[in-house]
Amino acid sequence: MKKLFRDICALICSAALVSAGIAPAIASAEPYEVYNYDRWGEAIPSQAGYIAERAVSGYDLGVGALSEPEDIFIGGDGTFYIADSGNNRIIAADAELSRSVRVYEKFTMPDGSKTALSSPQGVYISADTGLMYIADNQNSRVLVCDLEGNVGLEITKPESGVFDQNKTFFPQKVLADKAGNIYVVLGNITTGAAMFSPEGEFLGYYGANRVQPTSEIVSRYFTNLFTSDEKRSRRSRNVPTGITNFDADEDFIFTCTSSSTQTADTVKKLNAAGNNIFANYDVTFGDYTPMYDTTQNKLLAPAICDIDIAGDGNINCLDFTTGRIFQYDEDCNLLFITGTIAKQVGGFSQVTAVESDEGHLYVADGQKNTVTVFAETDFGRAVHKATALHNAGYYEEALEPWRDVLKYDGNYRRAYIGVASALLRKGEYKESMRYAKLADAPKIYNKAFEGYRREFLKKHFTAIAAGIAAAAAALVLFGYKHRKKRKEGAHHDGPETR
Repeated sequence: MKKLFRDICALICSAALVSAGIAPAIASAEPYEVYNYDRWGEAIPSQAGYIAERAVSGYDLGVGALSEPEDIFIGGDGTFYIADSGNNRIIAADAELSRSVRVYEKFTMPDGSKTALSSPQGVYISADTGLMYIADNQNSRVLVCDLEGNVGLEITKPESGVFDQNKTFFPQKVLADKAGNIYVVLGNITTGAAMFSPEGEFLGYYGANRVQPTSEIVSRYFTNLFTSDEKRSRRSRNVPTGITNFDADEDFIFTCTSSSTQTADTVKKLNAAGNNIFANYDVTFGDYTPMYDTTQNKLLAPAICDIDIAGDGNINCLDFTTGRIFQYDEDCNLLFITGTIAKQVGGFSQVTAVESDEGHLYVADGQKNTVTVFAETDFGRAVHKATALHNAGYYEEALEPWRDVLKYDGNYRRAYIGVASALLRKGEYKESMRYAKLADAPKIYNKAFEGYRREFLKKHFTAIAAGIAAAAAALVLFGYKHRKKRKEGAHHDGPETR
């Protein structure tokens, strides 16, 4: 019955589109399934925001085969840096990703000695300091060097009571903020990213995930209220999942976790105080419904293994489970779903990293040993143009771009929300209500309805006031006549006299 209701609503929406002069576009053929989600959370066919152009191997760059590339980063000058983990090196390639410009295999320490990498898993180039930061995993250190390979700082396990000395220092990812502070994701630490000063002093942890509030944890919490300290100390403690990867923009650090059992704090936007801006957002990162793996006979939930913040503020989340890139705008509205697990170009075996730059996405595959290049489509450009205007507060200016988006894909819910918002701002409340209803956007609909009601009352105030006055007069007259009739009846029907 529910499905029938949805089909009927979809038919009504299509009819509304035709009446509005908007023709739903059919998704063009792609090397992978292209879809998005409708207002009911159902996967529906959609136009592609990006399409795979090519897969780049180490041979294409002239450096031989890549081996388990774990990270990719684009510097401010457009140079690509690839953490070629299995080959213990960092590869620098040109802005077209067509040839290497340098291979970092040996580094010069401050004392003049040479050192080599061992399974580097993260690389970051700071636009503020101009330095390269490398998570040298198997050497249990972070190297900070210039672009000539001269090491200025080596960070190893902190000798601090805050850091568990029984744990090995296994850096996985690294980045630096504007002040030069260094953040390191450690493979065996669940208390957040380790934070160091520009001089390498350990400052503590940043951005720890919350413990997932399962029924077992809640039950254990109430049980502990009535349990002795000795018994509580013997019980296993609940710990949060660790951070898997992160990225930063001018003011915030974004983190993600690849735990398929964690639903809280899957993606976080942290301010300087470490508070998660996304904490109260009602958003699912990744597929709404877990993927069913027939080979393992189980559901596989999304596992966000990398996150990239584009120059326009859009958020690219890389799902290890499905090999897909889920792109969101800065308000966490889903824009596109790109890629899949497949052998052809545009498909992956084991995704490890995602990066973006000027209308392109770049995804590293640790098994195929390639970097796949995705280019923005015309539909993608239309959506990004409308989204940029909308998020900047130019709702009216975004109206026509959103309508252009609907010409490409008549099922694109985000466009209906954009059109409804623009019409609301223009004061076209009735039309705004119509588009808000198609988008199932109750907040916009309610605001439009309030505006429509206010406008209606203002326009017909004289007639309404006259009607109310006439009704009141009629009511008074009716009451007067009714009372008079009762008095006359009482007079004629008075008590009998003998």
